Amino acid sequence: MQFACTATEDFFRLRLDHLIDLRNPLAVLASRMSWQELEASVSHLLSRKARAGVAMPDLDLFGEQLVHRKRASNAGRPRIALRVIISLLYLKHAFNESDEALVARWAETPSWQYFSGRAHFENALPCDASTLIKFRKLLGEEGVEELLAHTIKTAVQLQLIQPEALSQVIVDSTVQEKAVAYPTDSRLLETARQKLVQAAKDSHIALKQTFAKEGKELSRKAGRYAHARQFKRMRRAIKRQSTIVARLCRELQRKAAAATAALSAAAIESLEQAITKAQRIVHQSSSRKRQGDSPKLYAWHAPEVECISKGKAHQKYEFGVKVGIASTVQKNLIVGARTFAGNPYDGHTLREQLEQAGILMESLQVKPLTAVVDLGYRGVDGENPGVRIVHRGKAKSLTKAEKKLLKRRQAVEPIIGHLKQDHRMNRCHLKGATGDAIHAVLCAAGYNIQWLLRMIARKGLAFLEAVFLRLIGLLVILTNSLVEAPKGSANAHRLTIS
Repeated sequence: MQFACTATEDFFRLRLDHLIDLRNPLAVLASRMSWQELEASVSHLLSRKARAGVAMPDLDLFGEQLVHRKRASNAGRPRIALRVIISLLYLKHAFNESDEALVARWAETPSWQYFSGRAHFENALPCDASTLIKFRKLLGEEGVEELLAHTIKTAVQLQLIQPEALSQVIVDSTVQEKAVAYPTDSRLLETARQKLVQAAKDSHIALKQTFAKEGKELSRKAGRYAHARQFKRMRRAIKRQSTIVARLCRELQRKAAAATAALSAAAIESLEQAITKAQRIVHQSSSRKRQGDSPKLYAWHAPEVECISKGKAHQKYEFGVKVGIASTVQKNLIVGARTFAGNPYDGHTLREQLEQAGILMESLQVKPLTAVVDLGYRGVDGENPGVRIVHRGKAKSLTKAEKKLLKRRQAVEPIIGHLKQDHRMNRCHLKGATGDAIHAVLCAAGYNIQWLLRMIARKGLAFLEAVFLRLIGLLVILTNSLVEAPKGSANAHRLTIS
């Protein structure tokens, strides 16, 4: 792999710096980001792990003696350059692309390849789309937070925002929805029936009846009755679906207990998990209240999904996870983003949100000192010592400067809107609670990349405008000197010659 280096030349290929305009904001950002420092900060997460079963060195009088064993190599193909993968994650969320569309667009866009550190244009995919999935798992939440922290550091190094501005933040929460269907009782019960039948088939357990035809028909009936507002008929169909699922659970339990010796431990565990989930769905469909301490199950494949109501008129309930966003009061740069499982009260998330923001800005020796919030964060001043919490519930005790800050609180709302519409936070397709956390931070990093591109373009235009005004000013001064100088004088003659 060849990177952008002036010493690298190839007669048969065009260099990227000859193809693109180096004044493009993405090209400017590529040359201003400290990629080596970023790679060093995440490289420890990608180190090879020790494998079980490998012989350890024997110790004797002559020192260590390695025991060599013949075995097939599991190294696989060499890894893709770290800068390329990191830049792909930045570009994915900055330009709102899926994994498949991202690698296809990268192969056709010279400026993206230059941003990734390539020296020559290559009309080929940088990697398979599935490689990004594996890389996100290796990075984890800690690694993607390094990516977000680096965008903040780059903004300060380019003098696009002052370090003092990072101490005043706006904090708000939103919902990152999960890629699940709307969880109706009828749909969940039909999914439970299908999963139980599949679990029995995988374990080679013969069921007396699978209710395939009746289950599909009941699911269709329940949807039609709900649309027609015939709720008694709808509940009758749902009750029959519950009866079918409960019957399959009991039959599976009996036959699994009888065939314990023939089943492996993994098969028994898989059956138990399927039966437990199905029983939870049956219990919650018969009662609108929670059963004990266990939360309701809203998706078979995503048990971490919560039902959250944010008081929206157009969408009463959202199914996903609560996300906290921290942005600067001035310039609207995101300095923190993290998920909070279990739908906690907004005020109880403030301490962890400010702690994350302080960690991300630790290299800049700055930490949040003022947090501007809404009324959902009332009553948590004691949990956040050293931080001044400003909201309109303290209107009588606020200073004039704090009242001016409070007018900027609404600036976080369009930031959340851009995160959802332009940077993929509207729907999370990554698996599990870890996938939710990684996705939220990457969306914030993509937003910051776009923020950097806008500010670089604005700074470049301002520089050109200043030069233009300076030239006009010099021209005006020169013209005035020519007009005011007396005719025939030596100065006028000198100015005319010049």
